[in-house]
Amino acid sequence: MNIRKYKNTMQMAIAAADYISLIAAQAIGKHGGFHFVLAGGTSPRLCYQQLRQRPEQWAQWHIYFGDERCLPLGDAARNDQMAKLAWLNHVPIPDENIHSMPAEEGAEEGAAAYTSVLASLNCFDCVLLGMGEDGHTASLFPDNPALLDCAAVVPVHNAPKAPPNRVSLSLGRINQSEHRIIMVAGAGKKNAWQAIVDGIPLPASQVDDPLWMYVEK
Repeated sequence: MNIRKYKNTMQMAIAAADYISLIAAQAIGKHGGFHFVLAGGTSPRLCYQQLRQRPEQWAQWHIYFGDERCLPLGDAARNDQMAKLAWLNHVPIPDENIHSMPAEEGAEEGAAAYTSVLASLNCFDCVLLGMGEDGHTASLFPDNPALLDCAAVVPVHNAPKAPPNRVSLSLGRINQSEHRIIMVAGAGKKNAWQAIVDGIPLPASQVDDPLWMYVEK
């Protein structure tokens, strides 16, 4: 495992923003754009707040989402709304470069629509992920059928956390990326973290060769 440990979440957020900025510069230099998948959660939000302070080549950034809750547009619990408030509303990324998941349409409909959005994109440059206390990542939960779905974007039902209906990138589509980062922080995640270190196959452990950024509060 490629693990970097930090003293606190702010230190981790700054390090993540530094690393993402580096990947972005490399991707823009290589093929003229940076295709970046966002996560929800507290640690990613701190990272986004760090990114908004930087003089990036924002016009070349293309934003996607790893998962979304089936809630109305603008709902405070949506990942895209969090990212907008923390970061996207404060930088000049063109609106057409921000690709929210249309989860408000329903799980199946949203997954089908987002599959079309991704059809012309072979590989993300970077996927940012978090991990839950049960070892889930994106909206791929243990023992949920969505974890085994081979489609690029999958509908999720019966999620153990509200709301039960969601849209998520599949494990295969997450792994179809140049870089993968998983941010993990909090004492409540200690058991899942130890299970992953011990080789137990939780959803997050099935992400292919990520950079693990870890803080134990």
